[in-house]
Amino acid sequence: MSEHKLISARCVSVSSLESDPQAFEFLYRTYYCFVRRICLRILRDLGEAEDAVQDVFICLLQKAHTFRGDSAFSSWLYRLTTNVALMRMRRNKARLSVLVESPADPAAPSAAEPAIESSAYERKLVNRMELRTAIQLLPRGCKAAFLLHDVEGYRHQEIAGICGYSVGNSKSQVHRARIRLRQALGK
Repeated sequence: MSEHKLISARCVSVSSLESDPQAFEFLYRTYYCFVRRICLRILRDLGEAEDAVQDVFICLLQKAHTFRGDSAFSSWLYRLTTNVALMRMRRNKARLSVLVESPADPAAPSAAEPAIESSAYERKLVNRMELRTAIQLLPRGCKAAFLLHDVEGYRHQEIAGICGYSVGNSKSQVHRARIRLRQALGK
């Protein structure tokens, strides 16, 4: 039985999370880095990501009953984390657009700053969407090696073990993926 199935069987039932703080602590310690990495990747701001991590674990307590066990717990938690981070990003964007549309003092020099931040934010969002599209177009081997190495932070030896090929092949796949991404993004 995989570690994720053991974790889900041991900890992720509504009754155990609500009545057993040690089960929740176990999940928190086990998945904190996983959740934080996803939040950082989406929000690109350490403070916002840390707040989102707390929101995710609160949401986990509230929505643990929705985990059916059909898939790995980490898959369910990934989806929950992504949803919480995206909601936070949308909320921040809406708050930022309110600042841009109705400044307190239009003559104040700081009134133009939120507009600059908003357009920079929108550019970053568009760039991120273009990058995701470009990654999806990569060949399967390149995409897997690239995501494991550059996004998830695995070393080439670990990637070789996961994907079942040599360390040199892992390095080559990551290199090819980077070249193709540069070409696709025009950089």
